Amino acid sequence: MSAAQLNTDRKHQRHTESGFYYFAYGSCMCPVDLKRSLGEDTHNFVIGTATLKDYHIGFYSKSPSRNCGTLDVVKTPGSRVEGVLYHLPWRVSEALDLREGVPQRIYQHEMVNVHCQNKLYQGVRTYVVVNKLDREMAPNDWYFDVVLRGAITCGISEEYCWKLFDHMHQLQLKAS
Repeated sequence: MSAAQLNTDRKHQRHTESGFYYFAYGSCMCPVDLKRSLGEDTHNFVIGTATLKDYHIGFYSKSPSRNCGTLDVVKTPGSRVEGVLYHLPWRVSEALDLREGVPQRIYQHEMVNVHCQNKLYQGVRTYVVVNKLDREMAPNDWYFDVVLRGAITCGISEEYCWKLFDHMHQLQLKAS
C-alpha cells in the first residue's frame, strides 16, 4: 500500500470511527504533545484550525505539575479564541480527561460551538477551569513554547499567534 493510499485510508477511518469533537486552545493544540498523553499519534485526528466565538483566553489555572499558569477560556461577548478541532476516538476520552485534571476538578467539560473550514460544529468538547484564579498567572517557558508550537504547527492565523505570544510574554514580564 502506498503512503498516499494509507493516508487516505486513515482520513476515511477518522471520519467513520465513532468519536467526539474536541476543541484545543492550549498545549493540546500541539499534536506531538497530545500524543504524549494519549499514547497514539493524533495528527490524523486533526480536522483543522477552528474559532470559538464569544470567549477569550486567560491563564486562570495553576498547574500543580508544571508550577505555572495554564490556559482557560472565559465567556466574553465579542471576543474569539483560535484553536484546533480534533475528531478523537472514544477510546482516548478517559486519557484526555486525566490529562486535563477532570478527576481532580482542575478542568471540566464544556460543550461549545466552533467554526472550522466554513462549517459550524455544535456540541464540541472543550475544557474550562473549575476554580479560576483571581488574576492570571504567567506560563513557564516550557508551556509557553508548547502552546506557541502547537498554534504555529496547526496553522493558527499569524495575527492570533502574535497576540498569543504577546499575551504570554507580558504575563512573564510582570511575574519577573
